[in-house]
Amino acid sequence: MNAMKQLLAATVCVAAFATIGGTASANDELIKLQGTAGQWAIPAGNYASQRFSTLTQINTKTAKNLRPVWTFSTGVLRGHEGGPLVIGDVMYLSTPFPNKVFALDLNNNGRILWSYEPKQDPNVIPVMCCDTVNRGVAYGEGKIFLHQADATLVALDATTGKVAWSVKDADPGKGATGTSAPLVVKDKVLVGVSGGEFGVQGHVTAYNIADGSRAWRAYSEGPDDQLLFDANTTSMGQPVGKDSSLKTWQGDQWKIGGGATWGWISYDPELNLVYYGSGNPSTWNPTQRPGDNKWSMTVFARDPDTGVAKWVYQMTPHDQWDYDGINEMILADTTVNGKPTKALVHFDRNGFAYVLDRTNGTLLQANKYDPKVNWATHVDLATGRPEVVSQYAPGDQGADHNTKGVCPAALGSKDQQPASYSPVTHMFYVPTNHVCMDYEPFKVSYVAGQPYVGATLSMFPPAGENNLGNFIAYDVNDGKIKWSIPETFSVWSGALSTSGGIVAYGTLDGQLKIVDQKTGKQLYAFKTPSGIIGNVNTYTHNGKQYLAVLSGVGGWAGIGMAAGLTEDTAGLGAVGAYKALSNYTQLGGVLTVFGLSN
Repeated sequence: MNAMKQLLAATVCVAAFATIGGTASANDELIKLQGTAGQWAIPAGNYASQRFSTLTQINTKTAKNLRPVWTFSTGVLRGHEGGPLVIGDVMYLSTPFPNKVFALDLNNNGRILWSYEPKQDPNVIPVMCCDTVNRGVAYGEGKIFLHQADATLVALDATTGKVAWSVKDADPGKGATGTSAPLVVKDKVLVGVSGGEFGVQGHVTAYNIADGSRAWRAYSEGPDDQLLFDANTTSMGQPVGKDSSLKTWQGDQWKIGGGATWGWISYDPELNLVYYGSGNPSTWNPTQRPGDNKWSMTVFARDPDTGVAKWVYQMTPHDQWDYDGINEMILADTTVNGKPTKALVHFDRNGFAYVLDRTNGTLLQANKYDPKVNWATHVDLATGRPEVVSQYAPGDQGADHNTKGVCPAALGSKDQQPASYSPVTHMFYVPTNHVCMDYEPFKVSYVAGQPYVGATLSMFPPAGENNLGNFIAYDVNDGKIKWSIPETFSVWSGALSTSGGIVAYGTLDGQLKIVDQKTGKQLYAFKTPSGIIGNVNTYTHNGKQYLAVLSGVGGWAGIGMAAGLTEDTAGLGAVGAYKALSNYTQLGGVLTVFGLSN
């Protein structure tokens, strides 16, 4: 019996978060696997998206003894976001376009057991906003699930790599693409869609694992039957009312309204709710789409069996800055404002750290996690609405007016790079951007499959400062930053915390860094072959703990290098801010695995 079959047949312990009620009706295999400290079976480590491991061999005392033990080149040069899965003795990882998938043998330093490379039309490349990234594969019931750039969801046999089924999730000809990691919940696999810069109507779709048939689809804007809202759907504790979305758009603008869903999905087995966020409304020119533009920029809590929304909360009504709300929803049973809380914690692009009661969507906190945020003074906890500063609101100035010094920039105080939560310290470890912008809207017409942006941007560090990023420790009990590590460039890597008292993250110039959870003191650093925009994972093999991370500079921050862009305003404004990055690193996708020296 091979290692995979042994693992799947074994009886394993269940992590604390997964042991809460309702596990019998959830995906039993994945709940067992997420409770096995040596595995990394879910893209974010567990259903709660905590990116936390109970492993302790690599700790504050031993981290100095880390060494790279083997590497693997993916053969792809664009930005490598996401990270590998580890199931038994096999590691699975995906690449940017052309979206290769590799199954690597951990018993033989990453020997390729099988690989898959889909045949895709390269015309999808220019339709992909902000690099041709892919944020990883998902596992469930003996299958590996990949969301391809051309918006095809494919199920691969985990043992052989052969295609079990595939389904077209959306139409790249109309600007829809696939970049996100799917999530397996019960007997379904859930996937979102990219394309907010092309006027898609964003949606999340659930497919039946057995045959790929569609179970349900829930849109971000439109009539209630497309949103999957019912009379019990609430926002801020009140019923949303009939056609709550349609009332906030002019005419049929909702049909090309954006609200893409290319971020992370979380799941609470006890409450039987999945959580995710929607992105920017289309176009980026706010004067062309008056109203709140619901339900873009929104946290959704949905029943995974039916897709029906239990509650929603819109963070940035009438978005004027491209502050997509797609960042991960971290589920943590922790103390908030001095009270034990079933919390949902979300570090939004708009620079506010939102804390909600995940059972009902009550807003408990909304505090800035970068002191330079200036587009709003605060969020009213009673109404949930931000108090916008007109000086930094492009729509208030009118089209063709260049609004200067807006903080954060469109790529946010944090983009999709996921934070980590440590139940040991009850702290959140957050990779952040420290970037501001000038934002000039202009009139744009919608043409299917063509960019529907309508704004010119320039990005730069906050006035008087040089660093473009910080790595922070954030405490939601009092809503404050506890320590902060400045970085030359944005921290575009997903973080990892462990019971060993460490936090790991990567930098855009290629450094893997290990720091102390309590103090932020650096314990170890190693420069990998390229800039890191991947997410650090950990696992055990033959009783030893390892860290794994993909390097391969790119993504929005590295789009200048990845796509060969040179104009300062290219890459939706990012190229100018990150010009110096090429002095520190170069392109190339490499997996590096670290272990302790003897």
